[in-house]
Amino acid sequence: MNNRLLSQFNDVISREWFKEEIIEPIEPLTKREFFELAYHTENSVQTRCIWLKLIQDFNEGSKAILYSNNKTFTSIEIFEDNTIKIQNYYNDDKNSDRLKNCSLPLLLKRKVRFNKKDKDLKTQILKTILVERKIDECANLTMTKDINRKIYFAIGDARESAAVVPLFMQAEGANLVQLALNKWMVTAQNLQPEKTFPETRVPGLLKNLMQIKRWLLKLIDSHLDRDAK
Repeated sequence: MNNRLLSQFNDVISREWFKEEIIEPIEPLTKREFFELAYHTENSVQTRCIWLKLIQDFNEGSKAILYSNNKTFTSIEIFEDNTIKIQNYYNDDKNSDRLKNCSLPLLLKRKVRFNKKDKDLKTQILKTILVERKIDECANLTMTKDINRKIYFAIGDARESAAVVPLFMQAEGANLVQLALNKWMVTAQNLQPEKTFPETRVPGLLKNLMQIKRWLLKLIDSHLDRDAK
């Protein structure tokens, strides 16, 4: 389906808007670890992922493009030389130093803390960020008016990805999240697969997805920003 924001980014914004850029070495983390940390750090309830391309093992070329309601676009990309590049595109000076002054200090703190955590907790945090990305995928498919079949499978992926992560399932409120995802799976399953998701149901689905995303972001933050014991 038509993704007007992505087309606008590729055709105009990436060429004509102001840009702020940071490049950071990935080590001592893996490419996947640092990509996921960067994705989560740049994400928020007011942000949506409009493009995601993941190469095997999060290798060179893995990329995410995010759009925030403060009218900034963010590109996160992995490179062959074991670096990550994050670029902010903006059209006014209010956001000109956001990467350097806000995102980078937080990302570097999280990098250090994450590296000190035990292997099992690292894995669970990464799997929970995966659920975060799946919720973003559901929201983007809904907002770009994609077909019921894609939305059904995206919701199912989010639910199934969450079900195998103790960090997620043992958190207060996890049962309500799973019930909400199950409800929308049933809704999408009962619609004609190749038809566009009904506009009358879009507000309800997006409201639930944003509630789940807010809960997820807080859950992940609480573990990322806690010093290792």
